[in-house]
Amino acid sequence: MATTTAPPPQPQPKTNRIGLTVLDYRGGKTTLCAGCGHNAISERIIDAFYEMGVAPERVIKVSGIGCSSKSPAYFMGRSHSFNSVHGRMPSVTTGAVLANSKIVALGVSGDGDSASIGIGQFVHLMRRNLPMIYIIEDNGVYGLTKGQFSATADLGSKLKTGVINDLPPIDTCALAIMLGATFVGRSFSGDKRQLQHMLKAALAHRGTVMLDVISPCTTFNDHEGSTKSYKFVKDHEEPLHDLNFVPHFNEIDVEYDPGTCLNVTMHDGSSLRLRKLEEDYDPTNKTEAVKRVMESHDADEVLTGVLYLNTTAPNFIDMINMTDQPLATLPESVTRPSRAVLDECMEALR
Repeated sequence: MATTTAPPPQPQPKTNRIGLTVLDYRGGKTTLCAGCGHNAISERIIDAFYEMGVAPERVIKVSGIGCSSKSPAYFMGRSHSFNSVHGRMPSVTTGAVLANSKIVALGVSGDGDSASIGIGQFVHLMRRNLPMIYIIEDNGVYGLTKGQFSATADLGSKLKTGVINDLPPIDTCALAIMLGATFVGRSFSGDKRQLQHMLKAALAHRGTVMLDVISPCTTFNDHEGSTKSYKFVKDHEEPLHDLNFVPHFNEIDVEYDPGTCLNVTMHDGSSLRLRKLEEDYDPTNKTEAVKRVMESHDADEVLTGVLYLNTTAPNFIDMINMTDQPLATLPESVTRPSRAVLDECMEALR
């Protein structure tokens, strides 16, 4: 009698600590140009949220207008999402976080969306220290309107047409540090390891995280003479430190040689470890952080890493004494003044 053997069991997909696969964190198929740095950033976001075990349904993705603002469609399709008016992502995000402080807010913007039409909203968001992650996908040009210089384009950089930029750039990192953001970093879309560790640390921070990610535009700004091309950044990148991040749910057992590593305990108990490379840099010193950013411009460096970090400053939710229960879930009897209270207020105005 012929016998049949059962087929070997199929390997089960790998899951994270909440039982989800990496596919649960993906979104739609990208429509951006092939090789666009924004796509690499989307991949790092997917990996970071998956590895940290953040439920996609707890996340709100908010954006403005531009190539960068299309990016949220390409990751975490199960998350809440809102594409706002040009430059107005910060105010929409502020409203969402005030309504429900339990959500994880992720704002994705571009150098035009943030440093030009949205600069006023950017300024006030940074000074409030709202709990959110704010990513600027920075390519130095307006990709949707054929590649004109943006406000972050470096002085002396050149367009494909040969036009030279004669205006000084706005450095969003220096601005964010001075205004009050409590986690400020710069990375490169092509540096997978550094960017992913920074995003994981950002998820453990309870305050405004502002990450300026140099993200070359392959169509308009990846040529000789551009200071935001793949080649220029690779040739001029100056990392401040080697980053390592250990989540609170993993055993923290990574060790470095004495005197070479700065450990920072994040709000959720995770550990951000900064192994110093060529200099004794302290990211908790605001004055030195701004100074180092300014010096990097003079040296034609693309300074990357965690530039500034403050885990003790109160965030906006703490400062305005918000209730722990999300406002969106409170009953009308709590959020709406009674008729007696309204009558009292009106009487006081007579």
